[in-house]
Amino acid sequence: MRRLWLLMLLVVLSPLRPATAGEPGDALEQARPEIERLISASGAEMVGVAVYDTQTRKTLLINERESMHAASTIKLPVMMEIFRLVSAKKLTLRTPVEVKNKFFSIVDGSEYRLNKDDDSDEEVYRRIGQTMTVAELVDHMITWSSNLATNLLIEKAGAERVMDLMQQLGAHDIKVRRGVEDAKAFQAGLNNTTTAYDLMLLLRLLAEKKFLNARACDQMTEVLSAQHFNEGIPAGLPAGTRVAHKTGTITKIHHDAAIVYAPGRKPYVLVVLTRGIAEEKRSARLIAEISRVVYRALAPAA
Repeated sequence: MRRLWLLMLLVVLSPLRPATAGEPGDALEQARPEIERLISASGAEMVGVAVYDTQTRKTLLINERESMHAASTIKLPVMMEIFRLVSAKKLTLRTPVEVKNKFFSIVDGSEYRLNKDDDSDEEVYRRIGQTMTVAELVDHMITWSSNLATNLLIEKAGAERVMDLMQQLGAHDIKVRRGVEDAKAFQAGLNNTTTAYDLMLLLRLLAEKKFLNARACDQMTEVLSAQHFNEGIPAGLPAGTRVAHKTGTITKIHHDAAIVYAPGRKPYVLVVLTRGIAEEKRSARLIAEISRVVYRALAPAA
């Protein structure tokens, strides 16, 4: 296990180089003006973009360290901690979990419940009083962005352990403080936050199969590839392009973080975080347009 952590640490700490003109990866840097134009024209308060190409090891970074409300992108770190616990044999993907809708605020321990009408997945609510396996909950958390499944898994994983893992992986600006819909924590400013850069680091590990082991990475990318909300990064790509991604949306927040498997080349990571666009269709269109520009830069012949 120590050797495994040392390997992941070397991956995280290995330099990420920006593309520069005249080098094989300069297509990324040539895409920067168009992406910046799209951002400027969008009227967004802030847009963070982080691209990492596993083929050239080059990056394109715009506002990549800007901290934003993580919304449902926080479900990616939760999934990674669950798989770490599985690897450590502290639970299995077949472990049954009681489905309940009763949680406790990190502010004062008071009870709160999730509202089914505010969730994107009703199936888990239909299972209250029964059990679901860890694998089933992970699937609902990622592919349908179930808030109830997320809170059950955060209880199982522990927010502090998720945070510890993020620190170990070098994702220092990802903060996993609480479950979803902890209103008292929200009012106290205790929110889950992220940056485009840190999400890029996590997806880079999965894309290069350097988190835990190749099988675990394959399992996680398979779940991410079954995402049902595809109005962002996938909408800017040719039909049929495989995309392993996690979205996140709340009021005036719209994110998408993806591994894109363009044909004929190694995959690349693209993260787009947006803040300040009220209409979700507009923010989705912006993310799709940025995705299209990056794809044309990295896979022009695909």
